Amino acid sequence: MIPKFEVWIIVQKPVSEVFAAVYDNKKISSYFVTGHASAPLKQGETVEWEFADFPGPFNVKSKQVVQDKLIIFEWENTTGGWNNVEFHFEALNSAETKVKVYETGWPDTEEGIKSSYGNCMGWSQMICAMKAFLEYGINLRKGAYKASTGD
Repeated sequence: MIPKFEVWIIVQKPVSEVFAAVYDNKKISSYFVTGHASAPLKQGETVEWEFADFPGPFNVKSKQVVQDKLIIFEWENTTGGWNNVEFHFEALNSAETKVKVYETGWPDTEEGIKSSYGNCMGWSQMICAMKAFLEYGINLRKGAYKASTGD
């Protein structure tokens, strides 16, 4: 079995706002990327994301961007390979958007499966944090994850 997953959520905001919350580096840094995101996810460019809870930065290679519909990027996984991440945005009506996140690319090994579970948890938390930020203006990740001190 090749590790892969899908997570999704419905956000009570127009698709353009939800799309921008992932694409725009300043917005994604407000609720998810706890260190910083260096630039927007422009198609064909590589940006850096840094997180307080993981040593970084992570290179994020933007592969495809379709305004208000799709963002696809690659980033390195913990086994040394590259994973494919897809965000699909679906306007359910003028005020609601369904966001689906897919990730694939881990090897079919114990380490690959364990790593996929961690990322599944991470993307689930990301879309919940995005919903809270967009709908209520709160950052669920603030103070939730701190850099490891070795203790």
